Amino acid sequence: MPNPVQEVQRLGQSIWYDNIRRGLIKSGELQSLIDLGVTGVTSNPTIFEKAIAGSTDYDETLLELAKCNKSTQELFEAFAIEDIRAAADLLRPIYDRTGGDDGYASLEVSPTLAHDTEGTIAEAERLFAALDRPNVMVKVPATPEGIPAIRSLIGRGINVNVTLIFSRDAYRRVADAYIGGLEDLAKSGGDVSRVASVASFFVSRLDSAIDALLEESIRSGSGNLEELLGKAAIANAKLAYSDFKATFGNATFTALKAKGARAQRPLWASTGTKSPAYSDVLYLDSLIGSDTVNTVPPATLTAFLDHGRAANTLEQGGEEAQRAMQALASAGINIDLVTDKLLAEGLKGFVESFEKLMANIEDKKARLLAREHEHSGVSLGGYLEDVEAEVAGLQARDVVGRVWRGDHTVWKPDPTELTDRLGWLTVTDTMCEQVPVLEAFAREVRDAGYLHVALLGMGGSSLGPEVLRQALGSAPGYPQLVVLDSTVPGWVQSVAEAVDPAHTLFLVSSKSGSTTEPNVFYAYFRDLVEQAVGKEAAGQNFIAVTDPGSSLEALGRAQGFRRVFLNPPDIGGRYSVLSYFGLVPAALIGVDLVKLLDRADCMREGCASCVPAHDNPGAWLGAVMSVMARQGRDKLTLVTSPGVASFGLWVEQLLAESTGKEGTGIVPIAGEPLANVADYGDDRLFVYLRLEGDDNAPADAGVKAIIESGQPVVRLDLRDKYDLGAEFFRWEMATAIAGAGLGIHPFDQPNVQAAKDMTESVLAQVQSTGALPEMEPTASLGVLLGQARPGDYLAIMSYLRQTPEVDDALDVLRRKITELH
Repeated sequence: MPNPVQEVQRLGQSIWYDNIRRGLIKSGELQSLIDLGVTGVTSNPTIFEKAIAGSTDYDETLLELAKCNKSTQELFEAFAIEDIRAAADLLRPIYDRTGGDDGYASLEVSPTLAHDTEGTIAEAERLFAALDRPNVMVKVPATPEGIPAIRSLIGRGINVNVTLIFSRDAYRRVADAYIGGLEDLAKSGGDVSRVASVASFFVSRLDSAIDALLEESIRSGSGNLEELLGKAAIANAKLAYSDFKATFGNATFTALKAKGARAQRPLWASTGTKSPAYSDVLYLDSLIGSDTVNTVPPATLTAFLDHGRAANTLEQGGEEAQRAMQALASAGINIDLVTDKLLAEGLKGFVESFEKLMANIEDKKARLLAREHEHSGVSLGGYLEDVEAEVAGLQARDVVGRVWRGDHTVWKPDPTELTDRLGWLTVTDTMCEQVPVLEAFAREVRDAGYLHVALLGMGGSSLGPEVLRQALGSAPGYPQLVVLDSTVPGWVQSVAEAVDPAHTLFLVSSKSGSTTEPNVFYAYFRDLVEQAVGKEAAGQNFIAVTDPGSSLEALGRAQGFRRVFLNPPDIGGRYSVLSYFGLVPAALIGVDLVKLLDRADCMREGCASCVPAHDNPGAWLGAVMSVMARQGRDKLTLVTSPGVASFGLWVEQLLAESTGKEGTGIVPIAGEPLANVADYGDDRLFVYLRLEGDDNAPADAGVKAIIESGQPVVRLDLRDKYDLGAEFFRWEMATAIAGAGLGIHPFDQPNVQAAKDMTESVLAQVQSTGALPEMEPTASLGVLLGQARPGDYLAIMSYLRQTPEVDDALDVLRRKITELH
């Protein structure tokens, strides 16, 4: 039975893969994608930047070339040319079978030449010659300076992938340049049948930009514009397709076609869905038609293979597309201004990625020459052989690849809360697109004079922001963040006393929207805000982060919240730190979201499905954790540098709730003062999170003694605090892999839900009787501690205000109990 990709081919559309890296080719994964129906590959500086910085794919070649004193530019070109050639060789059978219609791999001209016509022509000629394959395309942006370069290159017989097309006007100029180039080639005696080109029309970014303008108008009460959300991109693309049919059906091209010329196919690019409110295959399902290409990112391809629908949709709804564009114009949306801005932003983004790419190559070269290695801080002693066997098993069973493909059988035969809980794997793609929106909103809040942002949440929605608050703090001029995730009356009161309700933005953070604690917090602080600014204006002091369709979304709309952010629903709370739940509060205090997400993306590349398990930092750590837990070392003790001590707050919940079920699990121990090595039992695994440049002397000495005592230790080095972005993803992947090793479901939370249900029961009793149930103590602390046995652990549940004094007292208690038991 054909899969959706193959069915689309029968309708005349090719599916290309918007991703390339050395590991994808060497692992055989690209060939597997070709076997599934993928017929081409596209690349850009961002793709290469993440792969080179975040993986070991290029390390061996980089080290060899670096010793030959190659420049950074030469190093990159060596990597890129080798990859594109190898991909083109894999695609060559398709190229031959289709007579040159398909089977192409694309490499981009340096984005720094986007406004240099002659420079672009020279660079494209050089790259095309260096690639030395008939089935490669050189990517050239559709800038005013790029248009004549496109005509010149086509006239010289060079295949061109025209990129960064956002408007119909730009598309028509690109098509004219292509036809003009064919005419030039024919006049010079060239063979027009040997030239191919695609026009890459960017789709989803237009919806993101237009939707932002519409939502601003909606918030200001300007008409009923909701029905236009998510309509611009598809309408624009469908009208551009009409332009394509008209252009390549006219007499000029018909004459060229008689000489063997092929049409320049529209290629739908930027087809990953950015908004969680829309289908994850929206820009595939809606744009299927003959003589087109859709280049899709990895997550979107996986989704389309799972639930995509092949139907000829591109020529349906032409009149509706016209009406949508007219309605947008009537609403005051100037599409030309939007597309001009998108082109400028796209170029800027590619230039920044190219510059980061060069910097990352330099950084990695220096580290490799200094002989730094990923696992240099590991001391596993007699457990190393078992860990290596576990890693080999992961590789043999393709566990990491199956995780990325959403194969629930990695964990359980039942897909419930598995296949719909893997959004954390790809959420950084969505969030990178939303950075400009979040930064603009943060400036709006800052300029409105808010002094504090008070986050009202519980657990997964609040611990990640608390880590960032403590580690990174607020940038100058931005509000201070206060996190409230405790119902202890004294703590609630301390927050109320610390902030001025009139000058505080309250962030209500709840995935389900029905969690009792945030809702109670909201009611309490809403009353305080109304007293301060009046009932009518109070809503502007509140924003929300929640899932689409939740009761909190409805509440926010009804009560006039300043903004409601809808998070992708396929992410559980404890895996949500790199989604809106973590990034909205981070943006509001001025955290550099680009840097944070860049570090996360680099780690994600290192954990990709094509990376061998022994080189995969997330899979490797997960293997260590599961091996240790199965052999009784189930107390993962996190030692940290002072500057990243708050990370333990987040990882504690991630590990405990994800693995603590079905009679097994990993017990996270965070914030524990280092003890005498003789006081540690044989049930520990130590992980040392070491921040370069911090006051590490005490922890270094303590960890050295722990290693010398024979305890297993893993050291993870952080260059700076923004490497926390990488650690968030590493530990999420490691937890998923450890869950597979322990045979448990790492994404559900049965005991958490049970606790919520019991809380509801107690509250119902209070409402009916007016009093809490009376409880009698059954034993003393001494009796409890007397029951301790080797392998047990003690959890101290502190229902107190969080103050330095309380923290110090708890540390003293922990140390004494450790020494005595």
